Amino acid sequence: MAIYFIRHGIDDEGYRGGWSQRGLVVEGYRQAERLGRYLKENQSSFNITRILSSDLQRAIDTANEIAKELGLPIERSQCWRETNNGVIAGMPHEIANERYPGLYFSVLRMDERFPGGESPQEFFTRIRESFSKLCNEIESTDPTGNVIVVTHGGVINVIYHILKGLTWTNKSTHFPTSYTSIHKIDYHVAKWVVTTENLTEHISSDQAAGMAN
Repeated sequence: MAIYFIRHGIDDEGYRGGWSQRGLVVEGYRQAERLGRYLKENQSSFNITRILSSDLQRAIDTANEIAKELGLPIERSQCWRETNNGVIAGMPHEIANERYPGLYFSVLRMDERFPGGESPQEFFTRIRESFSKLCNEIESTDPTGNVIVVTHGGVINVIYHILKGLTWTNKSTHFPTSYTSIHKIDYHVAKWVVTTENLTEHISSDQAAGMAN
């Protein structure tokens, strides 16, 4: 049993991310196309039978390209969304800096919410519970295939910290999560472990450089 966490393709980096509903830019679509073809060409190894996705548009755009190649439906869920950054979601950086100077995820207290959004602690709890629920579901059904979750860099980083037994805060060092990177979680000896980190062989090194959420 395995879960493949995949970060979405590149979106417009001139805007705040979080719960933004802005979709992929052209290069993001190209990345997602290459990823979809790569998964199809290697489906005998990946054995994907289910696709879950954050319901934010940049994740859905990416998941659509994968689903088209694998011929599978997409299960959309708010559970796998990036941090809820409230009123600044999708706002141009310049405007956000004018209206909410200094308002960034990394400067919040763990219990301090974005205006109209969630706190780092609430974000962590949401992802931890969503991950635990998915793992329990997979373990109880004992599927013959594997699952893809198309999500966001911040989400993947929380999961890394959980599986590696590291304390997570909004100031924690980020594990590499390139655009359309693949992160494999395997079930071994009654526990889930990270077995492949930031796989990007399906995209060139210059296209894999983005690290934003």
